[in-house]
Amino acid sequence: MLTISTTISCTILSSEQQTEKQKSLVFPFTPDSAQNWSFVSDRVMGGVSEGQASLEQDKDISFARLTGNVSTKNNGGFIQLRSSSSWLNKPLMFRNINDSEKAGQELQGVRLNVRGNGETYYIFIQTNQTRSPSDNFQASFQTNNAWQTIEIPFKQFVRERINYNGSTNIVESHISPKNIRSIGITAYGRDFAADLSVSQIEFYY
Repeated sequence: MLTISTTISCTILSSEQQTEKQKSLVFPFTPDSAQNWSFVSDRVMGGVSEGQASLEQDKDISFARLTGNVSTKNNGGFIQLRSSSSWLNKPLMFRNINDSEKAGQELQGVRLNVRGNGETYYIFIQTNQTRSPSDNFQASFQTNNAWQTIEIPFKQFVRERINYNGSTNIVESHISPKNIRSIGITAYGRDFAADLSVSQIEFYY
């Protein structure tokens, strides 16, 4: 498992003078961050996909880059940049998300600043509701070779569970933001060459 020696630092954006309610929680990938993100692939379950994650710089933009070849052989089919989900040492990112309703608001969705190679990628979210690594809320997004902001409301995420025989089923459920415990930026589901850069993850109200 490859670990990026970077954490996401948290910036809270406040609204204007008449209210102090938060507008979003912003987590950029930066060289001086302290949190761990890990590269994970389907090899943990017998697959043959291969890849890597790295922290890179493009002029004034620092970003995490996920590259590799996704293969669906041996019931595999993913590579992923995944956040830590330790309960004993919960990352600042998730402490802030889990406490987000204290201001009387609920987070509505997630934004990513991304650059890719024209392929479709996924965000996988795990919460207290999901029971295993193969049980995720997921949503897809399309990329191109320019930096762009992708916005996905939580209501667009679908909970999909992969069974032991490789089949999948959709579970009727919805994301409770205060219960989010892990996020995966994922190349998934088909044979292709992946190349995805992410400079920032933002949760918005």
